[in-house]
Amino acid sequence: MEDVAIVYHNNLGIAFRWKNSIPNTDSKRIQMVFKDMGFYLLPEEIQYFSKNIQTAKYYNCTNCRKSKSCRNILLRSPLEKMDFAVSFQELEQISDLIEGTLFKLKLEDYINGCGKN
Repeated sequence: MEDVAIVYHNNLGIAFRWKNSIPNTDSKRIQMVFKDMGFYLLPEEIQYFSKNIQTAKYYNCTNCRKSKSCRNILLRSPLEKMDFAVSFQELEQISDLIEGTLFKLKLEDYINGCGKN
């Protein structure tokens, strides 16, 4: 873990930046790993993913008799041709990971930008 700078993590996954000493990395991109998958995303793509998550929350089966662990929600990924089948619980954890990452990125921008004295 010495080659990464953690941005945010939860029980489902982690978001981090590769340190500059690693070849073929882009300091603007965030590596996100969850559900045995990794995404190497720009902040704009993470924001797009956040919108997809909010949309997916409206399409859950509110009156479904099955448990909240049923994988009945289709979540569009930030990649054009890739979607996920997730449960409501997984969707909540992915949402936390994405929103926590966005919060930390915005905080970094503020601290290093207009908040800098």
